[in-house]
Formats: sequence, C-alpha cells, structure tokens
Amino acid sequence: MGNLWKELEKLKSYRWVDLTHPLNNESPYWSGMPDGVLALGETAVSFEEMNLCIQTFKFPGQLGTHIDFPAHFSKGNKLCGDYGVKDFVFPLVVIDLSEKVKANVDYEITLDDIKEFEAKYGRIPEGSFVAIRTDWHKRWPDGDALANADADGNEHFPGWTMETLRFLYKERSIAANGHETLDTDAPITSSKVGDLQCERYVLDEGKIQLELMAN
Repeated sequence: MGNLWKELEKLKSYRWVDLTHPLNNESPYWSGMPDGVLALGETAVSFEEMNLCIQTFKFPGQLGTHIDFPAHFSKGNKLCGDYGVKDFVFPLVVIDLSEKVKANVDYEITLDDIKEFEAKYGRIPEGSFVAIRTDWHKRWPDGDALANADADGNEHFPGWTMETLRFLYKERSIAANGHETLDTDAPITSSKVGDLQCERYVLDEGKIQLELMAN
C-alpha cells in the first residue's frame, strides 16, 4: 500500500492540464438543437425548503468539450455505457498546426504534417490519442468566433482529412483523435462533400473522438 501512496504523491506533483472548457447557460452549442436543451445549475431543492441544496443540470451530449461515441453517427454502434474507465487512458500525441492555421483558417492536416512530426519525435505509438493543436480553443466561448462564418454564412475553421485519419487509424493503429474546433471536418471540404465524412469515418470505425478541446 505504501508504494501506491507514493505513486499518488508523485502524480499529484506533476503539472496537470485541463483540456475542457467551463460551461454555463450561455455556452454555445449546435444551432440544430431545439430550444430548451440547456439548463445548468437550476435549484430543485433549496435551503429554505429543507436546509440543503440540490441542483439539476440539463444539457445535450455534444455540449462544450465532449466525447463523440460511435453511436452518435453510427446507428447500433457503441454508446458511452459500453466503455469503462480504462478505455479512456491513452498516451497523448499533439500535432501542432497553430502557425499554419494563423496563415490559413481553412487549413486541413496533411500526411506531410504527420511525417514532419514523426521525423522530429518518432513514430506515433499504437493505441495513442492524437490531437491537433490549432489554438482555436482561444475563441471559446464566442460561438460566432468558433464558427467563423463569412458574409455569405459559410463557416471557416481547420480540420482533419480522410487521408490523414485513414493513415493514423490503419497504419498507426491509434485509438482516438481530438481537436479544438466544432467539427472533425473543415467546412471548406464538408460543404463541398455534403457530409461530415471525417467524423462519420471515425465513428463508423467504432472509435471515439474529442471535440472542442481546450489548452
């Protein structure tokens, strides 16, 4: 038991990074949601009633920093209840695209970006969680800034490509992927294809992804 407490103290001594956004009743969410889906921190029982406080929290699954489970897009596939705590422990790989996104908000990660990363840091390990850093999280909680729509209403933000996702899942056998943006797919491509093909691919493969990551 002594070794366990030592490991705990060791872990607590590290720098911890919160990859989630804070939420409130003004937090942005998908415009396709019906009204009334978000109600955080409402009082169900008050101190005046019972000398204690109980609050309720109502929100859609795709609010703020969240996991997309396969059943989100793939009918009959895995739901959150099909996973255990150990299923969410991964070695983390972060591919930094922030400078490229500064120059082009529609930037989509390429195989060259993967090769450049591996040339510097080594082969991406099997079973890892691969996230792309774009610094898009700095736009939270401004929903308009996150969507970054132009005068014609077309959204502009960076994203994944089918080529890179196939490579990572098939050639590197990664376990999950993540991003800071509203969607897996960059609108510059999804608007032409007419589908969120990158997100659909990940979830159809029975994998999970994280959206709207922070920091």
